[in-house]
Amino acid sequence: MTERPLTDKIALVTGASRGIGYTLAKELARAGAHVVAVARTQGALEELDDEIRDFGGAATLVPLDLTDVEAIDRLGGALYERFGRLDVLVGNAGVLGPMGPLSHAAPKDFDKVVAVNLTANWRLVRSMEPLLKLAPAGRAVFLTSGVARRIRPFWGPYALTKAALEAMVATWAQELAITAVKVNLVNPGPLRTRMRAQAMPGEDAETLDTPMVLVPKLMELVSPALEVSGRVWDHPTQSWLD
Repeated sequence: MTERPLTDKIALVTGASRGIGYTLAKELARAGAHVVAVARTQGALEELDDEIRDFGGAATLVPLDLTDVEAIDRLGGALYERFGRLDVLVGNAGVLGPMGPLSHAAPKDFDKVVAVNLTANWRLVRSMEPLLKLAPAGRAVFLTSGVARRIRPFWGPYALTKAALEAMVATWAQELAITAVKVNLVNPGPLRTRMRAQAMPGEDAETLDTPMVLVPKLMELVSPALEVSGRVWDHPTQSWLD
């Protein structure tokens, strides 16, 4: 029988309708987890559900715009009522936002990047922490970016929200130090995703790895056996960042 190390675990993945989130959601289901798939696009979530059902997995679809922060709170309550805990949280959803001089960004565009990349993840922390604590070995992973540390011009809104996300997760990890919950971040580097295509429109996507190359590490970071917390795994260098 194929080993299913996450059998009966509950795993929530945001941005599950495409790219890294879509790929990881399927792998979590293959490993036996019940996947709570969160994304804005109902049709793409249904495609994910079809694929998961094809190999005998199970998922709950949650069409949700993460800027609706009250809906995140309601989701936390619904998960508690249905499952009584959360074993895995993956904060994958993000937006690139405007590329250009920081002073030229329209306020509504700037606010949206902050809302999705930072505020929504804080609301997830706020709503899901009690559920993660109720699990025997709660695990959380958030997706960051190299531009959070290697500052470059014209990436302002995206870079500053990812830098703030790293600070938030590091803070949260320290606050959870006396619990069984472990939280970390991953910088995926250049992968064949829609966001990468938006950021680098002249790049040949066929030269890039698919999101699947990142999945083994992500699966390691949500494993109950994980002991590391409050760190950033850098996929391009295959190393933990200081």
